[in-house]
Amino acid sequence: MGPLWPDAGCCPRTASARGSSALPSLLCRCGNGSCLASTMTGRFDFMRLPSLHDRPPEPAEGGSWAATASPAPPAVPGHIAVSRPPVSAEDIALVRASLEVVGPYVAELAGHFYSILFARYPQVRDLFPADLDVQRERLVRGLLRIVELVDDPDNLVAFCSRLGRGHRKFGTQSAHYPAVGECLLQALAQYAGPAWSPALEAAWQRAYSAAAGVMARAAEEDARERPAVWDAHIVEHVHRGNGIAEITVQPQQPYPFVAGQYVTVETPWAPRHWRQYSPAHAPRPSSELTFHVRAVPGGKVSNGLVHHARLGDPLRLGPPEGDMVLRPNRQRDLLFVAGGTGLAPIRALIEEVARDGVGNVQEVSLFIGARTADELYGLNDMLRMSQRYHWLRVRAAVSHERIAGLEGTLPEVLAEFGPWYRHEAYLCGPPQMLGDAVQALRRHGVPPQHIHYDPWDTPVLTAPLGPPPSDEETDEL
Repeated sequence: MGPLWPDAGCCPRTASARGSSALPSLLCRCGNGSCLASTMTGRFDFMRLPSLHDRPPEPAEGGSWAATASPAPPAVPGHIAVSRPPVSAEDIALVRASLEVVGPYVAELAGHFYSILFARYPQVRDLFPADLDVQRERLVRGLLRIVELVDDPDNLVAFCSRLGRGHRKFGTQSAHYPAVGECLLQALAQYAGPAWSPALEAAWQRAYSAAAGVMARAAEEDARERPAVWDAHIVEHVHRGNGIAEITVQPQQPYPFVAGQYVTVETPWAPRHWRQYSPAHAPRPSSELTFHVRAVPGGKVSNGLVHHARLGDPLRLGPPEGDMVLRPNRQRDLLFVAGGTGLAPIRALIEEVARDGVGNVQEVSLFIGARTADELYGLNDMLRMSQRYHWLRVRAAVSHERIAGLEGTLPEVLAEFGPWYRHEAYLCGPPQMLGDAVQALRRHGVPPQHIHYDPWDTPVLTAPLGPPPSDEETDEL
């Protein structure tokens, strides 16, 4: 995945002083008032928003993704409090009405957006992957998701903060956001047609500026605490069969994360393609990270990691992300659901339970699902773990084979072994399975605040706005 708004340096005067190329820069931070960054701040006024330290702390009670995913616990840093919706109700109504108009054309809109961006700022093209099929839809979905959340401050801040922190690895600076806003609005105007008006344009400007301000402030706060990327190298590579490799990497600096979070990884054989993988364990004193990677057809990153990686090969790691972490002071029994290759973060969470002690938890149930028995990767490992820990119960489900005692989809098996309304549920797996399992738990009385999962980079708008993400986008172990 490429940057939303990459760092192309400053204006020509500053760039030449640093020995950069003679290409005109994307944005200027030199303060001479003559460059794009200076002229655009009137339209996208987020740069004059107060800093995080200027506002009183108002911790969000619901946390991120309260309606559809896990609320963010205090252990996960970076959540910024916003006390009120930053955009008026009138603006929100205008923006959302326009989404109904442009929604069916998201792929074309995304392509047009990038055409404008690269035509106006050609120097940024080399910072993006050569293949933009994934990037163009993911970018516009993300931006539209931002606008969808403008009247939901807690979730808006959680989503935008994650984007702002994550995009530091591309060299993104605060001054880059106006250029993206400019090109986005022009693309929206093209596809909104007669519905585009001065009032609608102003509403989009205010909505985008509010979101971009959150992203910029989150990135600035994050830069005070940790690097944008971690250099690492492969120290162990083991093939586990069925196109799966277990890969252990050693970061050059300590890499703090919380069990259940995921990591973006860039490889030397697929530059600027970042893919998400979860460590299959709780944090280690050595900071080593072990990923279980499945090679998917056509996947540049996954196939490179599985079939071409060798000991000593370098990798780059983005910051840890995700809110699917264990809640403190656990009082409820625990239910873990892993579909297909989504076992790694679930295994990490169970390892964390074993390390911390179960406390008041009486039972920990794990359900592993796959299409066939051969795809039940990691089942034997978890069964061995259940022999060590009396509180862990492991069950499997196979949806595409008739095997006595295993047949059925995960939602069907969950319904058979319930009730779960007194459990805290953690889920990871393919999007379809995830959605079905969440709905099954809701139907059986599990409150939404007790169902935790990470939505990854697939916003709620995915369904009406286009096809589901590719296998490699969602491949996660």
